[in-house]
Amino acid sequence: MTDSLLIITLLAFAFLVFVVPFLLARIYVRCPSNKVLAVQGKVGRGRSVMCYHGGAHFVIPLIQHAQFLDLTPMTINIPLQGALSLQNIRVNVPSTFTIAIDTSPANMTNAAVRLMDLSQDELESMAKEIIFGQLRLTIASLTIEEINQDRERFLEAIRNNIGPELTKIGLSLINVNITDITDESGYIESIGKKAAATAINQAKIDVAEEEKKGDIGAAQADKERRIQVAAYNATAVEGENIAQANIAQYNADLSVKEADAQQRGEVAQQQAKVKIEIARAEAEEKRLTAEEVVPREIDKRKVEVDAEAEAQRRRFVAAGEADAILSVKTAEAAGIEKVLTAKADGYRGMVQACGAEPKDAATMLMVEKIEEIVQLQTEAIKNIKIDKVTVWDSGNGPDGTSSTANFMKNMIQTLPPLHEIAKMAGVDLPSYLGEVADGKKVAPTLSEPPRGGGESNGSTYQPKE
Repeated sequence: MTDSLLIITLLAFAFLVFVVPFLLARIYVRCPSNKVLAVQGKVGRGRSVMCYHGGAHFVIPLIQHAQFLDLTPMTINIPLQGALSLQNIRVNVPSTFTIAIDTSPANMTNAAVRLMDLSQDELESMAKEIIFGQLRLTIASLTIEEINQDRERFLEAIRNNIGPELTKIGLSLINVNITDITDESGYIESIGKKAAATAINQAKIDVAEEEKKGDIGAAQADKERRIQVAAYNATAVEGENIAQANIAQYNADLSVKEADAQQRGEVAQQQAKVKIEIARAEAEEKRLTAEEVVPREIDKRKVEVDAEAEAQRRRFVAAGEADAILSVKTAEAAGIEKVLTAKADGYRGMVQACGAEPKDAATMLMVEKIEEIVQLQTEAIKNIKIDKVTVWDSGNGPDGTSSTANFMKNMIQTLPPLHEIAKMAGVDLPSYLGEVADGKKVAPTLSEPPRGGGESNGSTYQPKE
């Protein structure tokens, strides 16, 4: 069993070492730089071939197949004879075209699809047919002058017409070389002779023109020589006169300059004296400024600094007082808030204690205030000195009583009963505090004074003990 396992292991190792590299070498295909690798078979959805230029790629056996397209340029000779130009003149345009398979992705795919199994001769024959047709078409759109004289335009027209047609089969036009252009009627030769004659005639004209210019130039030179000599002689005389005048002018200018220099010297002396006086005045002004103005300016600044310090102190004091007032008011507000909160909590507890009946709670509050209300009523009349009250009475009241008795009765009735005060507050007092009988108010009984006649205009009232 052990020997079998060892043999299997050795076989697997040999397979990995020898067979696997061999298989990888067969399926891993390298693409040279002068070729295009075309992988056919199952290469992707909607595609029949994948083309690569350079590098290396895996080719799956049985599923894919790899072939190469050669990128070596091909030279094709086109001996075009008797092509009609735009002027219906037949011309001969022998030329040489250099073409090759293009390496752009789209053109490589076109070449792989259309040129894969063609031989070199078949490929050149196909390209030659395309070039012949497009070259004839190009010549038919140009005149003899455009073909013969403007070669750059002619070559550009060839590239524009032939290049797109070659790319349809995956080829690109590398170079075009026109060897010679001739025609059967001799038109191009006549154009050459005409150009040559024109050039010869123009040369003769140029020679005569130059000879004429030479004769005219000689006469002109002699004329200018005579004029220049006379001018130079006149200039010499004029120069002598100018020199003498310049000498006189220089002497006059020297006198003027000497006088001007003397004048400037005197002016400079006066200006120097003025500057000395100005300097003395400025020095005196600076001395007075240092002695008088500077101390006062210093005092002024001291006053400003003191005033600014006092203002700053007052601002700090005012800010401190404002902070203190703000703290006091904040504390008072907090105390009031706590008092109101405590009252609210107390009233809430009282309402809950009264079975959630706010009316009963108001009644309880009113009961608590009865003692205070009675005390206030008592205070209202306790200080009245009844023995000092003087009532003027005629003795005849409307119901047979005296005015004195009515005065005291009415005075007591001005104090509202307890039940009336409770009704004003919207509270009904419980029955154990008494009731108001049929709207009749019970007032304290006062002893009536003795009736009398009309003998006296006033009497003194004594309350009943």
